[in-house]
Amino acid sequence: MKPIIRVENLSKRYTLGGAQTPYSTLRESLVETAKAPLNWVKRGGRSEEGETLWALKDVSFEVMPGEVVGVIGRNGAGKSTLLKVLSRITEPTRGRIELYGRIGSLLEVGTGFHPELTGRENIFLNGAILGMRQTEIAKKFDEIVDFAEIEKFIDTPVKFYSSGMYTRLAFAVAANLEPEVLIVDEVLAVGDAEFQKKCLGKMKSVSDKEGRTVLFVSHNMIAVKNLCQRALYMQKGELAFDADVNSVINHYLQNGVEMASQRQWSDAEMPGNDKIKVRRVAVYGENKLPEEPILTSDNLVIETEFYNNLDGAKIDVTWDLTDNQGIHVAHIGSVCMNGEDMKKGFYRMTGVFPGNVLNSKKYILSIMFGQNQRVPLLRMEETLVFDVEDNLRTRGSNFSQFPGVIHPICDWRTSAL
Repeated sequence: MKPIIRVENLSKRYTLGGAQTPYSTLRESLVETAKAPLNWVKRGGRSEEGETLWALKDVSFEVMPGEVVGVIGRNGAGKSTLLKVLSRITEPTRGRIELYGRIGSLLEVGTGFHPELTGRENIFLNGAILGMRQTEIAKKFDEIVDFAEIEKFIDTPVKFYSSGMYTRLAFAVAANLEPEVLIVDEVLAVGDAEFQKKCLGKMKSVSDKEGRTVLFVSHNMIAVKNLCQRALYMQKGELAFDADVNSVINHYLQNGVEMASQRQWSDAEMPGNDKIKVRRVAVYGENKLPEEPILTSDNLVIETEFYNNLDGAKIDVTWDLTDNQGIHVAHIGSVCMNGEDMKKGFYRMTGVFPGNVLNSKKYILSIMFGQNQRVPLLRMEETLVFDVEDNLRTRGSNFSQFPGVIHPICDWRTSAL
């Protein structure tokens, strides 16, 4: 059996800060060509181009039909660039790609749909782009609309859709128009939890039951582990590790995540969107400074400072805690201001996780913001990575690593019978 995807020495280069010139007339082009040698001398022989960034560098791999392959790595590692090149959205600088069959892509909100067309028209447009006949698309139409749950708005231009509606329709189109290869980026984080679960189930179904190939980019290690048999770990534009999914995830969590128990941004650089922006996130032992070691006996303080740009909204903050094996340890959420409506402005949300519960190991904290505990507003993956160290006073003479996610201190009592 031959691969359905073959990538050989794939590279993609971008120029940062280079001169951006508009289209010019023939006369202007001739003048610039004549002046080029003189300009080169004036610059001392230096190029006018800006800094070069290799988003991909000599990436090579193969994917067999029916494989479900996860693509993981930190932000900026080249994951999305790889998928865009495979989806023919952007061209590689060098290298070779062989693809056999139709590709359905779901990369980022806004890709693949015409904003002025209705949902119905975009379904038929996307099917036509995939090379399907109108009768084939019509057979799948009801299934797509049902999956996307937007029947009332199917004849509304998609420019009026919310990001969640847009994502639901985009995934329904990508997954149900029978592509041989389904490529899905982290865009699923936009949808609500129930729809994310539905999408993951659909991806598993198209692989297990229909034998289709899936490439899945995600920061959610649990989703990658449950869906994929194999994973690619991208690091600084290079393919750092290609193996079974458990080995790759373990390698990534041990070596690929940056340790930080506190992160802070200036007001001008705060990450987020037009609804929520985050200024500071910190994890530390209660009554300690953030830079001091966190012990298993410490109460764990999680602190989040953010700017709310929604006037009169009920904002909730949820902390997702994962250990270094990708195991979901805790999902801790609370409604800000005790459920009261919040005005625009800066807020600090602080939660305390009890001590003598977590085992000694590395933990990864992701943060989610929502409205009324239903509408997702912002998700920040792998916001903090921190260690919980063993408090030796609880161990007695045993200094070995205890297995398991938690290690509670029990009140032991012995009585003679």
